[in-house]
Amino acid sequence: MYQDKTLTCKECGNQFVFTAGEQEFYAEKGFQNEPQRCKACRDARKNASKTQREMFTTVCANCGKEAKVPFQPTSDRPVYCSECFAAIKGQQ
Repeated sequence: MYQDKTLTCKECGNQFVFTAGEQEFYAEKGFQNEPQRCKACRDARKNASKTQREMFTTVCANCGKEAKVPFQPTSDRPVYCSECFAAIKGQQ
């Protein structure tokens, strides 16, 4: 069947192992080509395209702790920390 192969990453030049299990997975999915990048370079490439969310710091309207939220808080609606939000959501 399949045997582990040592491949060289085209991104960083380091060697990595393309395991027999990974080869079997590739075959099941119908992939024709072997991976050209090591796991670290694949992950870095994948994460590079993701945009970073801007986080805003505010004060929880329930407990007064600092909370980071992914939106610009306005004064017309209360903002809760994750613990208080989960507790309020659980009550409904």
